[in-house]
Amino acid sequence: MKRFSEAAAKKIVDAILVFLLWLLITWSLQWQDVLVGVVFTVLVSFLAGNILPMRPSRLIDPRRLFWLLVYIPYFLYYCVKANLDVAYRVLHPEMPIRPGIVKVRTGLKTDLAKTFLANSITLTPGTLTVDIVDQDFYVHWIYIKGEDVEEHTRIIIDKFEPLLRKIFE
Repeated sequence: MKRFSEAAAKKIVDAILVFLLWLLITWSLQWQDVLVGVVFTVLVSFLAGNILPMRPSRLIDPRRLFWLLVYIPYFLYYCVKANLDVAYRVLHPEMPIRPGIVKVRTGLKTDLAKTFLANSITLTPGTLTVDIVDQDFYVHWIYIKGEDVEEHTRIIIDKFEPLLRKIFE
């Protein structure tokens, strides 16, 4: 019974946080907006609640927020760099690409950290996270460098993983 009450409490806290986020995004207290917010809050918190953290208060920790603020420009730097790389490959007369799907391995444990890592990889041009199986990510890469999982991991994952670990774990 205790396990059920913890799960129910988590769902309620998730719903409240998602609803507050909805109110911040819409910036409206009209009854129609609030009603739509309640409906979507219930759907999101019950359907996707398993990816939300077990203790959301941990995300408000000032150290985690600091590392998140560090991560944003860090990610943007790699995003711009990847955009320039993809533009070069598109504009190059021989179009130097060697596409394929590679397997990379992460040391992140939480689902939220893995989700952020997958999204960081996907939002970086030239790479796309195709699947996640436990600690293994399958990534479509526009130009495969290296030959083994460790080298692919070093090139794709290692630039994001240390900061994401400080934020989410």
